[in-house]
Amino acid sequence: METIVTHGAGLDIHKALIVATLFTPTTTETRSFGTVTDDLLVLGDWLTAAGVTDVAMEATGVYGKPIYNVLEQYEFHAVLVVNPQQIRGMPGRKTDVQDSQWIASLLRVGVLKGSDIPARPQRELRELVRYRKSLIQARTAEANRIQKVLEGANIKLSSLVSDVLGKSGTRILQAVAAGETDPEQLLTHVDRRGRADRADLLRALRGLVGAHQQFLLATQLRHLTFLESEIATLSAEIAQRLANVEDALTRLASIPGVGRRTAETIIAECGTDMQRFPSAAHFVSWAGFSPGQHQSGGHAHAAPVRKGSKALREAVVEAGQAAGRTRTYLGAVYHRLAGRRGKQRAAVATGRHILVAAYHILRAPDTVYQDLGADYFDQRDRAAVLRRHTRRLEALGYRVTVEPLAPAAG
Repeated sequence: METIVTHGAGLDIHKALIVATLFTPTTTETRSFGTVTDDLLVLGDWLTAAGVTDVAMEATGVYGKPIYNVLEQYEFHAVLVVNPQQIRGMPGRKTDVQDSQWIASLLRVGVLKGSDIPARPQRELRELVRYRKSLIQARTAEANRIQKVLEGANIKLSSLVSDVLGKSGTRILQAVAAGETDPEQLLTHVDRRGRADRADLLRALRGLVGAHQQFLLATQLRHLTFLESEIATLSAEIAQRLANVEDALTRLASIPGVGRRTAETIIAECGTDMQRFPSAAHFVSWAGFSPGQHQSGGHAHAAPVRKGSKALREAVVEAGQAAGRTRTYLGAVYHRLAGRRGKQRAAVATGRHILVAAYHILRAPDTVYQDLGADYFDQRDRAAVLRRHTRRLEALGYRVTVEPLAPAAG
């Protein structure tokens, strides 16, 4: 095959070892390196001295990150992080040296395509946003553990208080953790504006609280306070880093179901440069919200959606579920599918519409979200709606006559 890259290198990466094969028009050489920063700098200097322009390595998760961080500081034409499916060698004898040589040979003929690696500021923002998501999940888990302790202590607070960790619920939990068990005293911490009946609250607050449960509640409340403090600190850091795209965040948050945190996740995972995607369909496919393809024998078979960013998928699907609770166009999209395809698929499909809207908002600085209305599908094909409901009424034994309403007097 024709040589496309004349000066390149293929790297076979492991936790503590890198095997690099370097090739030029006159020589081919293989060396091994460690993975600490000093070793990576030696690797970079060796490649630079040989005139290497392109470097390729297999995507290996966290092991590849420190190598990419160092090599991107050098003036290489390209540092490719390649999907493992593209570089699988033929079965047979396998060694680290052969793997690096195989990657180098594929790079030489130009058949490798690197993954999309964003710039360092966006990679840092991704880590912050993803870690905040982990802390929010930890907070939810801790809240569930608090609920288990209350149930074990015969306190049915969640049955009458909408938010156990709201103001009233937190005051009650703190009092129980401090040793207070008298329902009358606990009732004094309840907001009087609550809708629950006083007698029902007294019955719900009468429990059998042991000393170990008081200790657990005190520990869990301290942990919860710590998590909330760390989440607030992370949110402030994220807001500071996104200060220059505040307008884009505001426009994204105008999409039904998309809140501030979801908008921050979209920008952290996708960036703001939509010019690299030729169309909204390309963007949605990159995000992993396009249907998969599985064809065999000329027949198309059902296939799951393609893989994409897990953090983006979770955020957008949650936004799709939230949009399904609104009387908007996105809510209509959700309900059209939920009845016959299930709520989860409906949320994914609604999330796809959210990403299409996000694409257009981020691509043009002056674009704002304009809702088509909850009755969009009915208005689009009024005759079909009329036929459908007429048939249903006739099936129930009614004779149906439909007359349009006279227009209101102006």
